[in-house]
Amino acid sequence: MSPPKQVTLLGLSLQELTSFAEEAGEPSFRGRQIYEAVYRQRVESTEQISTLSLELRRTLLEGGSSIGFPQIEKRFVSADGTVRYLIAFDDGQSVETVWMPEGDDGEAGDGSQAGSEAEPAERKWDRATICVSSQVGCAVDCQFCLTALLGVKRNLTAGEIVGQVCAVLKEQRVSPPQDRVNIVFMGMGEPFLNYDNFTKAVRLLVEGVGIPESRMTVSTAGIVPRIYDLGSEAVRPKLAISLNASNDELRSRLMPINRKWNIEKLIAAARDFPLRNRERLTFEYVLLDGVNDGAQNAREVVELIRGLRAKVNLIAFNPGPGVAFSTPEEERVLRFQKILTSAGVPAFIRRPRGRDIYAACGQLKRTVEVAGR
Repeated sequence: MSPPKQVTLLGLSLQELTSFAEEAGEPSFRGRQIYEAVYRQRVESTEQISTLSLELRRTLLEGGSSIGFPQIEKRFVSADGTVRYLIAFDDGQSVETVWMPEGDDGEAGDGSQAGSEAEPAERKWDRATICVSSQVGCAVDCQFCLTALLGVKRNLTAGEIVGQVCAVLKEQRVSPPQDRVNIVFMGMGEPFLNYDNFTKAVRLLVEGVGIPESRMTVSTAGIVPRIYDLGSEAVRPKLAISLNASNDELRSRLMPINRKWNIEKLIAAARDFPLRNRERLTFEYVLLDGVNDGAQNAREVVELIRGLRAKVNLIAFNPGPGVAFSTPEEERVLRFQKILTSAGVPAFIRRPRGRDIYAACGQLKRTVEVAGR
């Protein structure tokens, strides 16, 4: 075998790994063996790829090739069973990834583990969701989001995006098939500002890790050209649009991205989006007390999405330091929901998960400290 070029294996497709093996003078099936080891077996080093000969493993190691498996630097366990992971990469940067188990006894109820850094105890769960980051920080600058305070540091590679999922699945001892695991690209960053790496990661998660695309959802703040691009992808998640306001004046104040792609352009892209059978668009709406949660706002939302095959997820604001908004009272949230449902718009109130450990929607900021610690 000739010395292979130095590569990071996590993030390479089957075709790329096959070419890697052939260029090193190995038969093409070696690429498949590496592919299975990286994505299905979730090995952390080339020395652990037991299907390869000892000589080949040694050659990979000496050549400097690595898996690129990310490290879980810290973990915090919520009273509701949610786990917030701080995941570190080789360059010292880090992101947050969230594990949310549901059903059976997947939720801890006594609060005894809240804020704990200990490994979560093995427990049953009926289904689970992994919330994945796509960038270190975020450039979109939504005024109600803690991640916005970071700014954007860099894009994640496809391998770093997939690596978060692999690390969490391994930590939670989830073996293939992962047919009870959902993936939401709703963590740190705007996925559509890292489009190529995001879409490659989706393909690797489907074809390599084995998570169906029907169990994935990507959320965008409204990068309109990429909404059209996503609609033409052969393999794609479901689409969620972060709306958060009912008119341009308010949305531009809360989400500066609206000044580039306003609500008219955003809704036009949503109407053109090719939905599959039984698929719905999701509009996410973070309710801010006294800002965007009035009855008139709800009526304007109804008119905006009238005729669309869509649902609305209502999210009562999750507070955090440095963000000057308040959480509305439950009565205002229920009134907003009722106006939508009475007009025939399916609207659901999303229960916050991991709020006590800064793991809820809008709270991810690589926060090491936990409230009350």
